[in-house]
Amino acid sequence: MDSVTQAALGAGIAGALMGPRYGRKAILAGAALATLPDLDILIKYGDPLSQMINHRGFSHSLFVLTAFALFLGWLAKRFRLHKDGQGYGRLLLTIWLILITHPVLDAFTSYGTQLWWPLRPTPSSWSSVFIIDPFYTAPLLGGVLIALLVGPRAAMSRALGAILLLGAGYLGASLAAKHWAENRVHDMLVEQGRQPVAMFSVPQPFNIVLWRVVARMEDGNYVEAITGMLDNRQPEFIEFPSNAELGLALQPQKYIDGLRWFTGDWLRYDDIDGQLVVSDLRMGIGTGHYSFRFLIGERDPDSGQWQAVTPAHWQGGPASRDMAALKTTLARIWQTGSPLPLAAWNVRMTMP
Repeated sequence: MDSVTQAALGAGIAGALMGPRYGRKAILAGAALATLPDLDILIKYGDPLSQMINHRGFSHSLFVLTAFALFLGWLAKRFRLHKDGQGYGRLLLTIWLILITHPVLDAFTSYGTQLWWPLRPTPSSWSSVFIIDPFYTAPLLGGVLIALLVGPRAAMSRALGAILLLGAGYLGASLAAKHWAENRVHDMLVEQGRQPVAMFSVPQPFNIVLWRVVARMEDGNYVEAITGMLDNRQPEFIEFPSNAELGLALQPQKYIDGLRWFTGDWLRYDDIDGQLVVSDLRMGIGTGHYSFRFLIGERDPDSGQWQAVTPAHWQGGPASRDMAALKTTLARIWQTGSPLPLAAWNVRMTMP
């Protein structure tokens, strides 16, 4: 999630558990501590693809953060943060929860979080909330700001606890909505006589009502569908090839192997005028508007073979946004009779 949400979550936990003892200092310390795992963005890995797959790595490990929490708890006791020598168990629990909830919340997004580093399973990507979700963040941030204003008295600490439980309920609702969206697209494909072999879904920006569902088919193609909880019609969808053979032909495989691992192989390859571009299908508002696209290879004009190049962002990278497409997507939440122009957007995928 975004840094504001992470800071608000840490502040809320600290205020709920330690506010009556430490006052506003607990809230501010919780906000600061909650942002520490994201300092890994300061590490430079040499190219944007490596930067992407190594973010949310060791600093988001449940093992590493648990050890760090124990270390901070030991420091607090060693230097007698509590002069009365009491309450260190509660303090340790607070520190641990602040640190651990950061990667767990990140795992609810589609990016991918290495919860079990140094073990190397596919990074966790439960993908049930967008990376910025005002319906989760606003109540939490509002409660924290009010607590800073009035002071985290016992009643305010209880209120912060209630807001944290409300946020947990929202995350649970997002998982239920995700299950609904995938089932709806799955049933549509089955009615067409087709059986997907794997599915991945992600909410569209800032809500859990409108969903994008990607289905991998037996022939290697993908079906990408848009469905909303306010819809009273079948999802709109488009089908396109993965072109996986292009990735397999690339030599050497160093960069692409890392990306396959990080994304769970939810990738599309495109030959764009002799340049090999790979797209992460998990992130973005859909075909033609994926957040992460990389130039990873070039075709040798003499041999015709694909040769790997140092990866670079394609078409401006994640900072390049089509605001008109974003507005159209947000309007689609309630304008259910206006399907998104998926075919027109798909043309962008092979534009130089």
